[in-house]
Amino acid sequence: MPVSVIKLLENARRAALDLQSRHTPNDIDSMLLAVAQAIEDNIEPILNANALDLNAMDSNDPRRDRLMLDPSRLHGIATDMRNVASLPSPLYRVLETATRPNGLVIEKVTVPFGVIGVIYEARPNVTFDVFALCIKAGSACVLKGGHEADNTNRCSVEIIRNVLQQHGWDNNLITLLPPGHDATNQMLHASGYVDLVIPRGSRRLIDFVRENSRVPVIETGAGVCHTYIHESARIDMARNIVCNAKTRRVSVCNALDTLVIDRNALSMLPDICQPMATSNVLIYADSESYAALDGKYPLLRHASENDFGHEWLDYKMSIKTVSGPDQAID
Repeated sequence: MPVSVIKLLENARRAALDLQSRHTPNDIDSMLLAVAQAIEDNIEPILNANALDLNAMDSNDPRRDRLMLDPSRLHGIATDMRNVASLPSPLYRVLETATRPNGLVIEKVTVPFGVIGVIYEARPNVTFDVFALCIKAGSACVLKGGHEADNTNRCSVEIIRNVLQQHGWDNNLITLLPPGHDATNQMLHASGYVDLVIPRGSRRLIDFVRENSRVPVIETGAGVCHTYIHESARIDMARNIVCNAKTRRVSVCNALDTLVIDRNALSMLPDICQPMATSNVLIYADSESYAALDGKYPLLRHASENDFGHEWLDYKMSIKTVSGPDQAID
């Protein structure tokens, strides 16, 4: 591992120990409020940095929406940070207590991990989210963001580090590693420096981290979302839910990817899908749902097996026909 990366991780570990020894949960909450205010005070430089990233991305790339920041989204990020500050502290809570026959009292107490590494993609809001959650839990964070958001991430981290330094805190509580695969591999092999790695992104990213990390990993969900329509469903409710889930914001990880429909509900399918045509949603349908939509929905393709279990992040979705809830769950 390059000396420069080792130095960054050593600094992060010292900062984590400093946080745990010098700062109380109330101190942490006050710091989160200070950073939230700094976000709102620095909207213009953050947006300028974000514009550089947006200009480098293809205007048709579906990840563009998740990369883009605007004043409303930045105010929302600051609000989320204030909400984290308002939560009860998870630190040093006694979960269990037992007294042994010799009088020895044993307690199970929540303590910080230490240094948490987070690998994520073109989502600059994650920079602020991860910092808020890690420091709330008494840990330093080492971030490895996607290269698509590098300018935004660097500006955001600089703002946070400035606030930490202005208040006399160790600003190595947040560290941004260089973009590129080398830094990812270095983090994954940094046993003794990083205590925990969390991948936040696509199934491909999560699988890569789980298969290659020598550091303990918490695996998150891959973001493939399904909606099931039972034969007893109300058409108006199903139509509203499906259209909202698919089109409200296609680039987020909780957008609809696969519609699963009961075979006995196929007659409803054209009415359910009809509003999505105005958003140019391309549907990849299995044979039965294709037959139900053929001639009644304009943007229709035959699905392959690869179209199911796929996170689209775009105005696309697949439809799978099943024979009841048990098969839908399978």
